[in-house]
Amino acid sequence: MTERVGRTAVEIAAAVREKRVTPREAVAAHLARIERLDGRIGAFRVVRAEAALAEADEVAARADLAGLPLAGVPVAVKDNLAVRGESTRNGSAATPDTPAREDHVTVARLRAAGAVVVGLTNVPELCVFGTTEGVHGIARNPWDTSRTAGGSSGGSAAAVAAGMVPIALGNDGMGSLRIPAANCGLVTVKPGHGVVPAGIGEGDWFGMSENGPLATTVADARLMLSVLADADAETDADADAETAGPGERGPRRIAVSVRSPLAGVTVSGPYVHAAREAARALAGAGHRVRRADPPYPLSLGVTSLAHWTAGTAVDAGGLDPRLLTRRTRVHAAVGRRFLGPVRGGSAREELRSRLEPFFAEHDVLLTPALARRSPKSGPWHERGWLSNILANTNYSPLTPPWNLTGWPAAVVPFGTLPSGAPTAVQLVGLPGAEDELLGVAAHLEELRPWRRTAPLT
Repeated sequence: MTERVGRTAVEIAAAVREKRVTPREAVAAHLARIERLDGRIGAFRVVRAEAALAEADEVAARADLAGLPLAGVPVAVKDNLAVRGESTRNGSAATPDTPAREDHVTVARLRAAGAVVVGLTNVPELCVFGTTEGVHGIARNPWDTSRTAGGSSGGSAAAVAAGMVPIALGNDGMGSLRIPAANCGLVTVKPGHGVVPAGIGEGDWFGMSENGPLATTVADARLMLSVLADADAETDADADAETAGPGERGPRRIAVSVRSPLAGVTVSGPYVHAAREAARALAGAGHRVRRADPPYPLSLGVTSLAHWTAGTAVDAGGLDPRLLTRRTRVHAAVGRRFLGPVRGGSAREELRSRLEPFFAEHDVLLTPALARRSPKSGPWHERGWLSNILANTNYSPLTPPWNLTGWPAAVVPFGTLPSGAPTAVQLVGLPGAEDELLGVAAHLEELRPWRRTAPLT
């Protein structure tokens, strides 16, 4: 049946609730696609084929099946979140291969909503970098397999973009949802602090890391976010689309900025073009759009590096350094020097105070999602620390500020590179703006629909 593969999470759940397809049929069809494609893509560390089919049967037997928002929907989980019965390796040989006794709270919420976990997805070691490769595999962009899927939620993004699952769970400490979503043509939202339970690593990178959805449509991202946040989830696709529409809200005040927040890093033509075209489309639809650059401080690069490395220093603290890759060891060593100032939190508070007046004048900030296309796919974990730092900084300077502030930020596909791979834009707002960002994203989706998954055969 056509409901099994290639459909959105909203559509699959509706088909299961209406008994046009069983959870087992939906899961089996996606497992078959994983078996056929993942050798080329490298999205998964573990595929839970037998366990997932058994869990699909359990979903089918639930008395509340007709009310489950994610009834029978196959979902992939990033391999830094606990899945009961599976080890959590976090992309490293230094982590224990010990099965988790309990699900992470976000995984438990997905399962309670009827979703079936089909596998755990590849990440870079300790989820540090914006490329996904390591001892457990290399995750490639399904739109251009010569390029990395991005990171650190690269495996989750690749799985969704390849149609191996309709939605996936990831998280974002310096852009780790938004970077791979932008590379792979997906919708995501990094929630603001406290909207979705975190519990990532050894302290959520000082409260900067947030769990969130990866999806091919705004409706799916909205639905998954509502489940993760334990909010009332819509189960009717039409109602969801109506709620997402921007018309009832009136025009929004949208600032468009194509300037890199980091001094010395420029944004390439395709991503500048994507942001400007998205701004024109929104202006033509009635939104109040104007060019305005946030007052990023010159110190932002140092602040970002300090928090990025310090978070790794904490996560690596209890691990055998001999089993960590060289780039991770150096990253953690640099971060230990910053632990005191980072724990003080003054730099983040100063950044929030500096940027808040800008958002008093604008409802939404629209920027390019990336500065340039992702690096070539390959064994980046075997390369030096400085090579990794430069590659990451030069292609993804636009995501870190919003982890430092703790404010919500979304990514939506918009336009293409000369290769045909997607480009994307980022939408940012103040705390509590998740729904508003998704509303603007839905308007962009309506104005410029995109191809949902890569043309793999």
